[in-house]
Amino acid sequence: MRKLVLKTLLTMFVLSAFKSMAIDISGVVSAPGEGPLPGVSIVIKGTTIGTISDFDGKFKLQAPDESSTLVFSTIGFETMEVPVGNKTYFEISMVADTKVLNEVVVTALGISREKKSLGFSQQEIGGESLTEARSNNVVNALSGKIAGVRISSNGGPGSGSYIQIRGASSVSGNNEPLIVINGVPMQQYNNNTFGGGLSEINPDNIKEVSVLKGPNAAALYGSRAANGVILVTTKDGSGTKGLGVDFNSNYTVERPFIKPDFQDIYGGGNGYRTWYSDGWSGVIQPDAYDQYFAAYGNVSPSTTGTAGTDESWGAPMDGRLTRQWWTGTDVAPLVPQPNNWEEYWDTGTTLTNSVALSGGNSSGNFRLSYSNMFQKGIAAFNDFKRDNFSLTSGYNINKWLKANVNAEYVKSGGNRNYQSGSQFIWSHRHVSWDRLAQWEDYLDTHIQRGNDTDPPNWQHTYFTNPFFMNELLPTTNDKDRILGNIALTATLTENLKLMLRSGTDVWTDTRINISNFERVRNGNRSPGRFSEEVLRRQETNHDFLLSYDKLFGNDFSVAAQAGGNLRTNYYKRNYTSVGELVVDGVYNLSNANPSLNTAESRIEQSEVQSVYGSAQFGLKNALFLDLTARNDWSSTLPTNNNSYFYPSASLSAVLSDLMDISGPVLSFAKVRGSWAQVGNDASPYQLSQTFRSGGSWNGSVPQYYENTELANAFLKPEITTGLEFGADLRFFKSKLALDVTYYDQTTKNQILGVEISKASGYNSRILNAGSVNNKGIEITLSGTAIETPTGFKWETSLNYARNRNKVLELAEGLDTYTLQTRRGLASIATIGQPYGTLFGIGFAKTDDGQIIYSNGLPVVESTPQILGNIQPDWTGGFSNTFTYKNISLNALIDARIGGDFYDEGTATARWTGQYEETAIGREEGVIGKGVMNVGTAEAPVYVPNDVIVAGNQFYGYNNPRRYHEAAIFDGTYVKLREVSLGYKFSPEFLAKVKIQNAKLSLVGRNVLMLFSNHPHIDPEVDAYGGNSQGFNYGQLPNSRSLGFNLSLGF
Repeated sequence: MRKLVLKTLLTMFVLSAFKSMAIDISGVVSAPGEGPLPGVSIVIKGTTIGTISDFDGKFKLQAPDESSTLVFSTIGFETMEVPVGNKTYFEISMVADTKVLNEVVVTALGISREKKSLGFSQQEIGGESLTEARSNNVVNALSGKIAGVRISSNGGPGSGSYIQIRGASSVSGNNEPLIVINGVPMQQYNNNTFGGGLSEINPDNIKEVSVLKGPNAAALYGSRAANGVILVTTKDGSGTKGLGVDFNSNYTVERPFIKPDFQDIYGGGNGYRTWYSDGWSGVIQPDAYDQYFAAYGNVSPSTTGTAGTDESWGAPMDGRLTRQWWTGTDVAPLVPQPNNWEEYWDTGTTLTNSVALSGGNSSGNFRLSYSNMFQKGIAAFNDFKRDNFSLTSGYNINKWLKANVNAEYVKSGGNRNYQSGSQFIWSHRHVSWDRLAQWEDYLDTHIQRGNDTDPPNWQHTYFTNPFFMNELLPTTNDKDRILGNIALTATLTENLKLMLRSGTDVWTDTRINISNFERVRNGNRSPGRFSEEVLRRQETNHDFLLSYDKLFGNDFSVAAQAGGNLRTNYYKRNYTSVGELVVDGVYNLSNANPSLNTAESRIEQSEVQSVYGSAQFGLKNALFLDLTARNDWSSTLPTNNNSYFYPSASLSAVLSDLMDISGPVLSFAKVRGSWAQVGNDASPYQLSQTFRSGGSWNGSVPQYYENTELANAFLKPEITTGLEFGADLRFFKSKLALDVTYYDQTTKNQILGVEISKASGYNSRILNAGSVNNKGIEITLSGTAIETPTGFKWETSLNYARNRNKVLELAEGLDTYTLQTRRGLASIATIGQPYGTLFGIGFAKTDDGQIIYSNGLPVVESTPQILGNIQPDWTGGFSNTFTYKNISLNALIDARIGGDFYDEGTATARWTGQYEETAIGREEGVIGKGVMNVGTAEAPVYVPNDVIVAGNQFYGYNNPRRYHEAAIFDGTYVKLREVSLGYKFSPEFLAKVKIQNAKLSLVGRNVLMLFSNHPHIDPEVDAYGGNSQGFNYGQLPNSRSLGFNLSLGF
């Protein structure tokens, strides 16, 4: 008892002594001209002890002792550290953080500007936001983060992505933005399968991405700026003290994101029968009569097997004994295979490792990096590998001359021979894909016709074993790319600089497609075949830029630039197709039957010469006028009409400075407006007739044919004229920022291949005809929602974009221009409608939109009609970052609302009885939802449809080849696109292990589908790429990826 009393007294004494050392601190926080500042964080440095100032700027807290330091921080002001010493009351005057209000950004031609001076919309993303929950394609990492930017992609390893800013402006030309890396354009010729362009850049090297959204921001790029510009600035080692090493490792596993809802009640076949005979629906042989009778109770000499039908309207999977593709002459229970979707797909993996060495001092800076990425796809034998080597360096040769070098070498390639998801659109629901993958185990038991040699499979009429195809018929590519530039910048006077730069982007891609092996199918022999395609592109740019910058007094500033550019483009394609291999399996051009070979070659060259200038005038650092002008001379246009002038003007006013209206609520206000003209150049060789190769006749005499498209010697470039207005507002000491933009831009002189009478000897003629208008609004709301003295912070950003597109006119006498067709369904540009209108055969409907039925089946319209449009109603993103001490949580929601697409795959899977809805009513029949006419055609009377029809008959009207409307689906989706949970290791721990910084994160991409109107697949599709948006058929499904990311700095 005495010991307990003594311990208690001793504890109270120690606590009392400690408390006597604590100091009661109070004070007030204010800012010059603004009075008291509420919400300022006051923390004892190195502890979690803190508070925030109240509405009157007052605060109170206890400091441990006199050696403590108070840290004052809030958005819009510089952080201050004040020693406690022997003071107990503090009057703190915060200093405005000019870096927040005078943020410097990179604009067109690499010119650095204060963001507040810009008269157009531009948005930036830091490189770190592209690498945490990373995509293997850096383009996909932009999705949902920038208002007005839409990304379309597919799930293939190393595949490309389609970028569109503010809608489609060109009916037949390029609709993707110009990509500029460190001031030099990069060729954005991406392929839906093989990728390309920005997708090949190592994201770990990116410092910042700036998006110039419209012609107003991109006017200085002239004939290439109609679709906006994406500027990429890479890390260069500047700011590094001494030598630094950065290492990053990212590992993820991937599985298909969305699984369709299949029916697991009825097997493959038709007529409620499932029976494998020979893979072709051959007649059932007498040796199987007893087995067949036991399963179905009826057999005749003309009864056939059902494996040749590619549908699942077969027998109930109730365990009855049937012959199947793998049983030979035996039978096995017909049972569901509910996991056959999971069995078909592999678990994909992606491993990315990168290391960078950087350094800097007063003489210069450098960054040398290497990155290796290997992706094993979710489809068997699909893979992709990429190696990036890069160097960025700057060196001060003397006081007035500096040299910069940027270079990146990319080595990439892999096998992208994915056999499409049509396997699940047509196949038999009782098939085990695990068993199909082990097809070699069934070579002795598998039955097929006569001397057929196809590998074992569930059928042979239309399909070959997909695992065999993926393994033995690869589609590979091997690509080398070099991208870089060298620049010299001379400071001629205090206000005058001259930059000289030369850069190139060159790549070669060798693609080999093994399309067939020697085999016999249904008694017919087909030889081995393959093709080899070699592509080479190069773009070279030579630039000079003279820059003048002068401040006159304290109120007036002038910045001016004048420059020129010489751009050359080269493209070469050599293609050889071997129609028959002499020795099967030896894929060499010399191992061929020459008479069946096809050889093609194409070369394109073009040149553009440009001069440009710009001037920025500033008054009181609050009112800014920008003027730009550019003239291009293009070799792809007629000699006497190849000069085109592209001007722009913008005005911005910082009202909070001009009118002195900033206060506790409104801290910054700017309005802006701009007008600009930019272009979209013509492709080479459209001015005069060209000839195309037709291969060789009888393996010897080459054949050439005149192009069936009539050239136009008077062609002009497409011209986009844009008008833009906007406002930038910041509230509560810049804790909340609002950016609103309205734009209206029209592209005229559309370059179209217009169909003409074939009596002329040609199919079409190239014309300048038509115009397309895009108008819309973009809103970005961002800021710090919560910040507490305990170290918790919530930063959020919300963006919204709505674009309205309309085709205003086409060529004289032409109302419709076809963009893409599939099964008779067309995506068109038609006057008065948005670009990408879907046009095809639909069902008859009442005025209120109900489908009209006759005899239980939909009434089909006799003429094509508008069925939908690919353009979304709006797109948006919602980004959140939660930070507590060393822990951070990032989440991004990405939304696309509206827009239609032609999903041939889903409609076909209904037609063939694959999806769960097709199992309903198979025994008792189906009643279609709609009405029927019990009156006359002239005086219709509609009542609810009540006619029962057979299920396969009803779903036959989902055949997308005949009834296009059945395949039109809503493209709406809301996804939890990215999630990362990270932990930054403490400085105390890192000091022990000799590491400067370290962060470990759990990461996920395509984590959750929050909302979709599509019943079976992820509606984010891009089957064909380019301008052929809005189509899907068995596309490789997008993947959900989960993994970790480790970043280390030394």
